[in-house]
This record gives sequence, C-alpha cells and structure tokens, in this order.
Amino acid sequence: MPPSKSTVTSADGTRIAVYTYANPGAPVLVCVHGYPDNAALWEPVAELLAEDFEVVTYDVRGAGDSDHPSSTSAYALDSLQEDFQAVLDGRVAHVLAHDWGSIQAWHFVTDPALQQRIASFTSISGPSLDHAGYFLRRGGRAAVGQLLHSWYIFYFHLPYLPELAWRKGWAQRAFNRLERQPADDHRALGDYLNGMKLYRANVIPRLRRPAERRTDVPVLAVSPDADPFVTTPLQTDVARWAPNLTVKEIRGGHWIPRNEPGLVAELVREHTRQVARWEA
Repeated sequence: MPPSKSTVTSADGTRIAVYTYANPGAPVLVCVHGYPDNAALWEPVAELLAEDFEVVTYDVRGAGDSDHPSSTSAYALDSLQEDFQAVLDGRVAHVLAHDWGSIQAWHFVTDPALQQRIASFTSISGPSLDHAGYFLRRGGRAAVGQLLHSWYIFYFHLPYLPELAWRKGWAQRAFNRLERQPADDHRALGDYLNGMKLYRANVIPRLRRPAERRTDVPVLAVSPDADPFVTTPLQTDVARWAPNLTVKEIRGGHWIPRNEPGLVAELVREHTRQVARWEA
C-alpha cells in the first residue's frame, strides 16, 4: 500500500513533506535520507518494514516536495532538527538514517532535549560532524584516509563550478560511475543543488569548533566496506560519545538503502529487538 502524504510546518515556517506507511499501534520508525536523495530513497525499505512499524519518511528541506529555502543559513543543523521535531510531533520513535540523514540524526540524538523521544538510532554511512571534528584533530593514518575520501566536500565549497557541473549532468555521471550504479530517476536537479547548502552551512563550522555531544540512546553504526565517501573508523570510533553502541561492518557501497533494502530492513529489526530486550 502506498504511503499517505501530508505536510508539517517547521518552526521557521518551512513546510516539510511527510509520507506515512500507516500501521496504527506499531512502533514508529522515522527515516531520514541524505544527499542528494529525497524520501523516495526509503520506499523499498519502508515497504519491507511496514508490517513491523509505522514507517514515516520525509523530504529534508531543499529536497523533493518540501520547501527549498534560498539562504544557506536555513540549512544549519539546528533548523534541520526543528524539521525533525515537527515530523516527530511529540511521539517516541526509532530512527533510521543514511548519509546526511545520519549526520542530522547524530545531532538530534545527542541533544538532551530529544534523547527521551528517540528509542534507537540506526546510522548508515554518516558520522556526527562534531565527532568527526575530534576524530580529524587526532590525526594519524585514519584521519588522513578520511580526508582523502572527503575530497568532494572541499569541491562543494567552491563557487559556481559545482552548480554548473550538476546543471550540465557532468557530476551525476561521475558520481554514478564512482558508486557503480545507474542514475536515480527519483532525484530532481533541486535535490542536487539545494543539498550542497547542507555542506556549506555546517561542515567547516562544526569541524573547526566541535562540541562534546553524547548520547545514551542505543546506536547501531552500519559501515559498508566499499563506501567511497565515509571510512569505517570515522563511523565506528564513537564509543566515547555513544557508550550504548553496536557496530556492523557489511559488504557493499554507499547507497545500501537503495541497493540492499532487505539487508537494511533486517538490521533495523535486529537492532530494535535488542533495544526492546534491553528496555525490559
């Protein structure tokens, strides 16, 4: 059954498109997509999990059918958290996130005001920017390796050229070859262009002045071994910040939710079952 679509309004007036796979009485699972995706990324995973959860997905601001704020500052993590809180609407939920969705969700889950609202967090291919700041400051081979994988972040901070490359289609072809995957028909040009503001609003400030952000929420950090963008140490060396941590290294590339939805669904089921036993 296709999801029902609705709209919620964030604290700054931004309208967020929300998609609900209704399962009244079931635990709520909120899925947060990354860049340059929209909520359609989660459709295969949501269909598999709809018998176990009331699955809620949404288009992050700037993507899909949500509003596309024009200012870069509107994409700061605190504003993204306000969007998530509008979607959550006071409920307690499990969270599943990928890429920039995970970067956002790490911000949510390490805010004391939200930790009682998040039952568990499954993170795929996305670190906390604050944790990354401390990781890179330690230096060493692991930090150098991550910097080499993060070349595209510096590229996204250049003026004009990244926008031109997306508009001409050059960047889409390059990224698809890098991940060895076909083009994603669900993505629109705006998803590519607006999402770069996530990087420009957050990466440099967070890496320069990282905060000590901690959480007691049960976290599953999933690291694909062939991810060309995010290395395993950056994703999994976080026990200092998240003591209730489980790590899973899996075979695959960056877009596991699209390429292996069955695996993602099973990881979520397993993790949330463990959380239920822990709570009991």
